[in-house]
Amino acid sequence: MLVDRWGSFADRAFRRAEKAFGRLARRRGVAVAMVGVTSFCVTAALSILVRFPEPRLHDEFSYLLAADTFAHGRLTNPPHPLWVHFESVHIIQQPTYASKYPPGQGLFLAAGRMLGGHPMVGVWLSTALGCSAICWMLMGWLTPRWALLGGMLAIFHPLILGWSQGYWGGAVAMGGGALVLGAFRRIVRAPRTRDALLLGAGMAVLANSRPYEGLVLSLVLVGGLLSWMRSRASPEAREWVRLVLLPVALVLGMTGAWMGYYNLRVTGNALRMPYAVYEATYPIVPPFLWQKLRAEPVYRHKEIQAEHAQWELDFYEAQRTGSGLLVWGIGKTLVLSVGYFSLWGLALPLVALPFVIKNNKWMRFALLSCGLFVAGLLLVTWLQLQYAAPIMCLVLLLAVQGMRQMRLWRWRGLPTGQMLVAASLVLCFVSFVDFCKQVANQSKVDQLDWSSQRARLLSNLEQDGRRHLVIVKYGSEHPPQHEWVYNDADIDNSPVVWARDMSADQNRELVDYFAQRRVWLLEVNSGPPNLVPYSTPLGSMSSGERAY
Repeated sequence: MLVDRWGSFADRAFRRAEKAFGRLARRRGVAVAMVGVTSFCVTAALSILVRFPEPRLHDEFSYLLAADTFAHGRLTNPPHPLWVHFESVHIIQQPTYASKYPPGQGLFLAAGRMLGGHPMVGVWLSTALGCSAICWMLMGWLTPRWALLGGMLAIFHPLILGWSQGYWGGAVAMGGGALVLGAFRRIVRAPRTRDALLLGAGMAVLANSRPYEGLVLSLVLVGGLLSWMRSRASPEAREWVRLVLLPVALVLGMTGAWMGYYNLRVTGNALRMPYAVYEATYPIVPPFLWQKLRAEPVYRHKEIQAEHAQWELDFYEAQRTGSGLLVWGIGKTLVLSVGYFSLWGLALPLVALPFVIKNNKWMRFALLSCGLFVAGLLLVTWLQLQYAAPIMCLVLLLAVQGMRQMRLWRWRGLPTGQMLVAASLVLCFVSFVDFCKQVANQSKVDQLDWSSQRARLLSNLEQDGRRHLVIVKYGSEHPPQHEWVYNDADIDNSPVVWARDMSADQNRELVDYFAQRRVWLLEVNSGPPNLVPYSTPLGSMSSGERAY
């Protein structure tokens, strides 16, 4: 009797919550906007109240260089006459000084700097737009209330929150993938020019954020569209060409022209991306497993050599055997699974997946698209979670559709399915709280991290009011991933310039060039960094106390 009463109470409470959620979801524009505003507030609060992110990865410094370049109204920067002192990972110095990455993430960081005074504002903005795009995408695949639920789950997803607390991207490609998949589903239902333009816009975002992954997803969807067209009558197919193909071609043509112009300004060749210039200059390990090793270039700095000719080489060679490819392929798939289901409540609805794909051809297509996309990722030499960002919306789609299917389950008259859905939502909330605790705990550890030490040193030097040159001398035990030498877009006018220690003659040339600056020597090894005034004879340190 008690069980029956509890089941009846749970059923009534669940239905009331569904009705309230449904009323809001039916106002689709309001629902999509609400998801974006909520996401912006949550991610900004996490950064401001818990831990404000400092760049620490090679990729982040490279993206920040792009942002600084764009914020100055330029697409790239002229090479510095002493560029060999400023070489660093993921940055090209010749023929121009620029980030190797596509401009998408850098443009958002630059927008954040101009609109809110800091690049992190651009990260919050890209995350908010990405979550809104997911909600909009889901409304093309699901009923409004379940689409809104998926959008809300995106806000609190630990992986998306992690992307919102760093500078190396994820949310931009996530939003691009959501635009592409949302427009695709709407076009198949009823071809319209507006959706075709959004499809092209999504492809443009992917091309300028994650080009390879965007190409894989676009090819999958093009295959789906061609298959759909074959089943249509000839007049309908011709109408599809007018309403869809031409608008998409127009957007992609404009995108190709822009990318060609950007490449021309940065590399001098409209068909050569900055990424290709960097790959030809520094790494010996190719980005794809089917490619062969390149000849080792002449490295001017042992830290860059250690990064590209040692650590990356071991990772590549481990995957070149049949057994290694299998083991690493399984490992990569598990990493993706753990990351994309780090919102714990998304895993429970997977038990309903067999019923979902049995009764719904579009869910079968979504699952197939995920499988083909992941298969394409396994061909990449190394894998990061943000590489799969374009299909984050598909993961949420399958999980929410699983909840929708599971909700109908009953056992002995009890609404067991509703209880399982409620349990899934509770698990989602618990995983969000756990992520916040991890961020708070990490903030205590980060106080001793090298990136925090670099940020504090940079802040102290900038507040000094004078201009400084910091010559960085690495010890034999210094890990190459902890790179100190990164500079602004306009090196000569930066308050602090970071340079690599080289030979006595090269250092003398550097000091003479920056004669109006106060010069420091920074020794970096496994312990705390040691900053002292740079003294003569060149290459030696004074015995004075640490400056900062």
